[in-house]
Amino acid sequence: MDYAIIRLGGKQYRVREGETLVVDRLRTDEGKTFTPDVLLGDGTVTAKVIAHERGPKIVVGKYKRRTGYKRHTGFRAATSRIEISLGAQKTAKKTAPAPKQAEAAAPAAGLPEGYEGMTVAQVSAGAKTWEQAGLEAALEYEQAHAARKGAIAALESALKAKNEEA
Repeated sequence: MDYAIIRLGGKQYRVREGETLVVDRLRTDEGKTFTPDVLLGDGTVTAKVIAHERGPKIVVGKYKRRTGYKRHTGFRAATSRIEISLGAQKTAKKTAPAPKQAEAAAPAAGLPEGYEGMTVAQVSAGAKTWEQAGLEAALEYEQAHAARKGAIAALESALKAKNEEA
């Protein structure tokens, strides 16, 4: 998972690595780091306070007709700009790809070129023109690794169409 859901100031935010957020004012000083509550995610999330700012001015006007009553007030929210880093997830990503690449290399022999990077829409469109062996290899790959329902359905229907032609 390349994102986490954190809680800050009673609100929940979906965050990614290197992302900056503008949140309600925090009590942490500028330049300091802290760890927010992680609601969803595998690793440690740390946040660094970049700056304390004020939000845009919101003008509130009150008016009552035929009485001459008019009042205007302004409001600027106190905010903090923070930068997110997902600490433990970085190391998990660096160690995990090596076994996956070894596993993916074995069935890749019969796969169409560039299959691992294709989206479901690209798989659906390309499956109509692929050979029987390529379709079977792609279906095997999807069931073992990606398990994308749309791609599996498209590959199965293309295989069925190829079998009916023969």
